[in-house]
Amino acid sequence: PTPPLYSPQRFPLFLCWSKPFTVNMPKVFEAAEVAQHSTKEDLWVTIDGRVYDISAFVDEHPGGEEVLLECAGEDATEGFEDVGHSQDARDMLPQYYQGDLKGGKPQGAEKKASKPSGGESGGFGKLLLPLAIIAAAVIYKIYFA
Repeated sequence: PTPPLYSPQRFPLFLCWSKPFTVNMPKVFEAAEVAQHSTKEDLWVTIDGRVYDISAFVDEHPGGEEVLLECAGEDATEGFEDVGHSQDARDMLPQYYQGDLKGGKPQGAEKKASKPSGGESGGFGKLLLPLAIIAAAVIYKIYFA
């Protein structure tokens, strides 16, 4: 008899895939659910559409607990970005991550998309370097070839 299509006899590499695996999808929270966590002992905020439980960090926050309590249970993206947190502060966020906000669009992405980066304005700035290279090649061909 012919072995099954995905058997170790037919495909020895199947042994590598024989263990089931799961993909951990982030939990999705409604805004109303996040709003229920608005006390010092149970403090959640959203930043860029992601939900963070920062209850354990309230006492350690360099800006004081009042700042965090003002945005408890709400979107704190604007306040977080306006203060200009360090990279160290941003690196701490994953340890407090709980999931994503349902329908929560990353607000930071909107701000970044609306600002041109690197001093370029519009699409012409992106074409400037290739055009300069082509012009240099044409000039070289005309005068030196």
